[in-house]
Amino acid sequence: MTAAAAARSILTQLHEVMASRMHAQGKLDRVVEIIGETLDSEVCSIYLLRDGMLELFATRGLNKSAVHVTRLAMGEGLTGTIADQVETLNLAEAKAHPDFQYRPETGEDKFHSFAGVPIVYRERSVGVLCVQHVEPRRYEDVEVEALQTTAMVLSELLSNNDLVDEVQSGGRGKQQTGPVTITGLSLVKGLASGLATFHQPRITIDHVMADDIEAERQRVYRAFDKMRDQIDGMTQQAEFGKGGEHDEVLQTYKMFAYDEGWSRRINEAIDSGLTAEAAIERVQQRTRMRMREIDDPLLADRMHDLEDLSNRLLRIVSGQLGTAATQGLRRDTILIAKNLGPAELLEYDRRRLKGVILEEGSLTAHVVIVARAMGIPVLGRARGIRSVVIEGDEILLDGDAGCATVRPGQTVAAAFDTRFAKTKERQAAYAEMRDIEPFTRCGTRIQVMMNAGLRDDISNLNLVGADGIGLFRTEFQFLVSATMPQREKQLRLYRDVLDAAGDKPVIFRTVDIGGDKAVPYLKPGEAELDENPAMGWRALRMALERQGLLKAQARALLEAASGRSLYVMFPMVSEPWEFDAAKAVFEDQLAFLRKRKHVLPDRVEYGAMLEVPSLAEVLDLLIPRVSFISVGTNDLTQFLFAADRANPKLAERYDWLSPSILRFLRRIAQATVGQEVDLGVCGEMGGRQLEALALLGLGFRRLSITPVSVGPIKELVRQVDLSEITEAMTAWLSSPPDNMRETLKAWADERGIATD
Repeated sequence: MTAAAAARSILTQLHEVMASRMHAQGKLDRVVEIIGETLDSEVCSIYLLRDGMLELFATRGLNKSAVHVTRLAMGEGLTGTIADQVETLNLAEAKAHPDFQYRPETGEDKFHSFAGVPIVYRERSVGVLCVQHVEPRRYEDVEVEALQTTAMVLSELLSNNDLVDEVQSGGRGKQQTGPVTITGLSLVKGLASGLATFHQPRITIDHVMADDIEAERQRVYRAFDKMRDQIDGMTQQAEFGKGGEHDEVLQTYKMFAYDEGWSRRINEAIDSGLTAEAAIERVQQRTRMRMREIDDPLLADRMHDLEDLSNRLLRIVSGQLGTAATQGLRRDTILIAKNLGPAELLEYDRRRLKGVILEEGSLTAHVVIVARAMGIPVLGRARGIRSVVIEGDEILLDGDAGCATVRPGQTVAAAFDTRFAKTKERQAAYAEMRDIEPFTRCGTRIQVMMNAGLRDDISNLNLVGADGIGLFRTEFQFLVSATMPQREKQLRLYRDVLDAAGDKPVIFRTVDIGGDKAVPYLKPGEAELDENPAMGWRALRMALERQGLLKAQARALLEAASGRSLYVMFPMVSEPWEFDAAKAVFEDQLAFLRKRKHVLPDRVEYGAMLEVPSLAEVLDLLIPRVSFISVGTNDLTQFLFAADRANPKLAERYDWLSPSILRFLRRIAQATVGQEVDLGVCGEMGGRQLEALALLGLGFRRLSITPVSVGPIKELVRQVDLSEITEAMTAWLSSPPDNMRETLKAWADERGIATD
């Protein structure tokens, strides 16, 4: 029996039950019999959420005396785990699962296999439908899918009979009236204030079972056509121009809109007897469950894009087309959403949209790339935001600190306004320094460069007055593409970046993908799953194995830089031979182009990122080979301390101003003294005034940082006498104080040097 046939058989019988005058308990008793008979299951049970507990409401196969007696807390036992995690379980041996809990009153000790699905109403789990067998076996996909479809019908039955705890619509609980602070993950930094606006209201599906399957199918076909027209229109109207990363993001989004597998699954759900709305929701529930099983953040983000399209399709087919974007923003707005697709963000009026708060979201999400280019602060992972916010609430969004204050008190609002005003004043002051060269008090010129990764980032180069691009992350183009970017696309990007930079240098870091920067188009054998992906098969290690990738990038960079200077930097270099091997790939491509009479770069300078500690031990061997070295403080720090910087528990545990990291950096700087090599730092450490002060004292004279940090670092440089800070750092590192940060801060304060 197919999934559609099994579900259709169950739905036909359920339709009769729901249409009968039987009382609610009688209907549930009949439902478990129907499911058990159709799936030939020895046990079928329904648990419902009542008074905060999951109560056994109906069963076929377990002891009837346990009905309304057996109760489980959310997260307790297999049933509680399904409800709490909103996930499906399919077990050949239930007792082997760590969350298994035996309830003797049910008489379930003789049953081995177990499968259960959550009953979801308004995005919240309100019960569990499960089956059991004596024989140890995993249930077939057809059986699990039939259970999931039945659970949708049950949610309609429950909503009409007041059988479960009340579910608040949209999470706007009236009990929340005072100030509330929500914490999350800072996805795009910045400050913003505005009134809460929900991206879209929850669409309530009133009818689950279809009266006319063909009519429902035609409704879905028409909705797909309309949605695809909308997406095609958006890709043509995107304000970021053709050929950029944003265009590639939208092309990936468009790819999902035309995905035949997605439309086929919706059709199969309609075949089982569901309405168009219920079929879309049914497939969307499967998507959400798959998202929970995906460890790869990039693939999870792709699934978020698909959910975004599901919501769009659901609104079209139901006729509920209104979103906050289509209705138009009439006030300064902080947008609230569970998640958001890049195309949906582009629909909003940038003059009114001040910030975004997402219940989900990640640093690699497509919407974050677009929001960063739009200059809109974004807070992600704001769990429970929709349970405390009411439409129109005032919200203060602090993207720097990773939090938001809802309905702030007068004192908090005044403090935020003061901070906001000071930020604007400082930004204005830094803007005035745009054309001022960063000389120290003792007359030494410090290079203050900026990091970039998108074509649109280059506009900041002259805006902030940076000396050039000290780190251009070429992997961004690879991360937002559905397929491997072709050489021609790479060439266009690199040429555009060089054109926009003009006479200012751009250091291109070759692609750093793999490991914790997974891309979907690498074959399984080429992107092994590492237990420690940040230290795994990534960056130069992968590029040297996949020389076709590195050759294509080398050709693109060399052709883009024709008639100009090209600066190339290799990431994750562990030993000098790796640098030699990577440089050889570029030199081979240079010879290839020379033979074919191509216009070549005026010169090519090669450098290495020092982020793997082992490279510091062979600097005497590396320095004669390179033109420049850039210390990548982010990765170097986590490798030195064996501390994953993505782990919240470890992020603040190890200080950049620890004597151990400072001594390590000083050793690197001293190894380059008197050598013909340019030494710099690219990473967050150089963008913080106090840390930058320490780096100057260690001997670093080139800093590559985020654009917003250029002004503050220029300001710092002009206040520093290098001989003074060098002498102080030498003394402190010989005999470290108890707290280096406090000591350095006090030293700076005594001399009137402004620090963060």
